[in-house]
Amino acid sequence: MSRLRAVVAALTLGAPFVATAADVTRVASSFEDEDPFGMFIDVGFEHSQRRTKIVREALPTTTGGTRQYQDELWYRSYDTRLNLDVAFGIAQDVELSFGLPVVLLQDESWSFVSGRDASNSTITNNFVRNNCGGSGAPCSLTTPEPLFNVPANGYLETFRGGVALGNARFGFAWSIFNQRKDETKPTWVVGLDYEAPTAKRLDPSVLTSKEARGNVGDRVHKYTVSTALSRQIGLADPYFRMHYTIPVRGPGAWSNCDNRNVDPQNLGRPQNCGLSGWNRKETGIQAPHVAGVMFGSEFQVLDQPTRKFKMDLRAMTNYVSEGRYYNELSGALRKLLATGDYVQIGGQFALTAELTDFLSVRGSGMYLYNTDHVLTDEKIGKDLDGNGTVDISANPAELNPNFDYRTDFVSRRFHATESKDWRLDVSATLRF
Repeated sequence: MSRLRAVVAALTLGAPFVATAADVTRVASSFEDEDPFGMFIDVGFEHSQRRTKIVREALPTTTGGTRQYQDELWYRSYDTRLNLDVAFGIAQDVELSFGLPVVLLQDESWSFVSGRDASNSTITNNFVRNNCGGSGAPCSLTTPEPLFNVPANGYLETFRGGVALGNARFGFAWSIFNQRKDETKPTWVVGLDYEAPTAKRLDPSVLTSKEARGNVGDRVHKYTVSTALSRQIGLADPYFRMHYTIPVRGPGAWSNCDNRNVDPQNLGRPQNCGLSGWNRKETGIQAPHVAGVMFGSEFQVLDQPTRKFKMDLRAMTNYVSEGRYYNELSGALRKLLATGDYVQIGGQFALTAELTDFLSVRGSGMYLYNTDHVLTDEKIGKDLDGNGTVDISANPAELNPNFDYRTDFVSRRFHATESKDWRLDVSATLRF
């Protein structure tokens, strides 16, 4: 999910019934003897960036040689948003929560790497055309047709967001054990978060500008199950958390076949769209599954009657499965792309200050390294007649309409390398 409970929400340190729990095991609790109603209101500002080098496969220089890669582009994305979250106790150690992001901007840019320009890039010097004459077969060109154009001394850009509501989040959390109530046990929390596809659907084929920004919604339901443990030991409060996100395509989710009349060159055989075996479920978005773990510790660095300060250090890793979704080349190619799986590895540093019993502020910085993965890897087709092979010549209906001979064919695919994410958060929490 785009706002995992332990990463995005700003968390308080002043609540009596979470004083011994790390921020990943915070739960609003009601009907306590000293606190009949518990609630947290979190308001945060978040800015994240991704920087990726995009390379392209090339044929080996010699027979039997290893595959070659050519550096092509630098990709940069920027996401700035406000996060609003409310959590309230419905029983002792049981909470319901609601979150809604306001996306201020989602901007992307592509520029040539050093030594690459329109004269020697395979992007601009493309000599393959998709679906020649409507046959579904490719053909060679004598005059190049660029996949897309990158300004010689500038950036190809897309612009989305612009005070746009993102996907709403609904959460449930239960603290099975609470160290404050039983010192012999750690604090143990299990949770279920649901991200609803409330944001307006992103259409990758639409040209955008700063004055006419595009939408940001993927129209995918996401269910995240999680469990977290923490135990205060002196001034340290170590913790551990696991989570797994299951995506389910929602109504109105984008399919590249929706674009077949706008830019048919993006599809290998657009006439297969809607045929048996190639319905919207097959040709549409296939969001990735995400599983991850994090571990770390909070440290009490200052404990005074009027204020408290904590430092938080954590390490994290996520596995992102393969799928078809909006990736680092989608805005340039104007379609959802079959993306390979990859692993994210990184960490986060945060400081939290409890200014009063009711107000705390938190700032954090996060870094993630994304392992190399393919960005254009659509399968050429599937066996529909049951003869055991995919024969697109004898049975053109077996050709995947999403397949693009220019970018999905082996020796023409694009890959993400040297990919890194950064994120900064500043947030405030009110506790009632």
